[in-house]
Amino acid sequence: MERIIEEIREDLSRRIAVAADRLADRTLTEDPAYAALLGRAELRERIHHHLRQAVEGLVRSSRGLPVELADARATGALRAEQGLPLASLLRTYRRGGRVLWQTLTEAVAAHDRAALPRLLPGATALWDVLDQMTDAVAESYRRTEAARADRDRERRAALLDVLLDGAADSGGVTAAQAAARLGLPERGRFAVVVVGSGGEGLSAGPGAGPTAGPAAGQGHAPAPRVLWRVRGDGEIGLVELGHHPLESVRELLAPLGLRAGVSPVVGEAAELARAHRLAALALRTAPESGGPRTALLDERLPAALVAAEAELAGRLRRVVLGPVLALPVEDRRTLLTTLGTWLACQGSTTSAAQRLYCHRNTVSNRLRRLEQLTGRSLTDPRHVVELALAHAAVVQHAAAQHAAAGRLAAGEPPTPPAARAGARVSPTPAGTARRSPRRPA
Repeated sequence: MERIIEEIREDLSRRIAVAADRLADRTLTEDPAYAALLGRAELRERIHHHLRQAVEGLVRSSRGLPVELADARATGALRAEQGLPLASLLRTYRRGGRVLWQTLTEAVAAHDRAALPRLLPGATALWDVLDQMTDAVAESYRRTEAARADRDRERRAALLDVLLDGAADSGGVTAAQAAARLGLPERGRFAVVVVGSGGEGLSAGPGAGPTAGPAAGQGHAPAPRVLWRVRGDGEIGLVELGHHPLESVRELLAPLGLRAGVSPVVGEAAELARAHRLAALALRTAPESGGPRTALLDERLPAALVAAEAELAGRLRRVVLGPVLALPVEDRRTLLTTLGTWLACQGSTTSAAQRLYCHRNTVSNRLRRLEQLTGRSLTDPRHVVELALAHAAVVQHAAAQHAAAGRLAAGEPPTPPAARAGARVSPTPAGTARRSPRRPA
């Protein structure tokens, strides 16, 4: 094979130059991705170089030497960085292989048609060389694309942190700049949703990926755009509501059964850090089980007030419901459940009895006993407020203890006091090794 190529090298070089012209024209005509990226002169030069490299690879292979693949790898990395689709790149490489074989046969036939049979054994060697070059360009492309995607995720995570934590990053990027780079308007209708740790299933639900755009619901109008930030203690979603009502966030999450807290609507990117803090507070009021588990802050302000003041909440539990909490476990559970159900039923003893599957008189007797133990009257609005807040404090305290026990059983460190009190905790670095519960963008 080496001898044949040496005999036709000068003619082959001329023919390869013509073939590169034809292939460049065809590529620019048929592939918009190439046409948008490269001019004809540059593309023709790269094709010409690729074809000559393949010929040299064939010569080296005939000598028992490895094929030089550095150029192919460099091309794969470059095109990945430029955003050229891999399918376009590989299509041009395959076409180049076919053009090269045709050019070889034409050059040999022009030199000595009787020598064509000597070329046939080189077909396998040529396609092996072309396969090696194609594999090298594809592998380099995929590796570079993966690294590029990681960088993009890191950059986007850092920009989200600027908005959610309210401090410029090390590069001095402000909230307005971060919003612009994320494709968000500086002013609009935004909310923040915080999903509790341990949640699974967001990947299968409606809505956007970790950093994705609008998503279509189940045959309905597109859902709000959500940009998700994965952290070690859960998920944070920055919601661009647009014209959607805040309730649409609950509708988005409801099918997934996850505990989540949702902030009020804010009108500027600079207000998103405050919205994040309020969403985290709302999460602390979300029910552990039963009914909707997505808490909108404005619907749970009394419970949020209790959650925001851990020390006062503890005092409220002890002062208002201390005698009830001192009862044996079953008695305590019965009275607290009855009080919570009565409050949820807006003070209707009949409705509470239906929910508790007992007689109305049973509920009345339990409530009278609770009044005797606490010294509060359920007919006095001030006492009802105290009992409602104290009950919320008991429920939140029990939920916190349950969560702490779960973390301890899983071998996780206990939650720092500052975090339990709702203080801001430093964000988990963008590269946290935790499976995102959202589908990749």
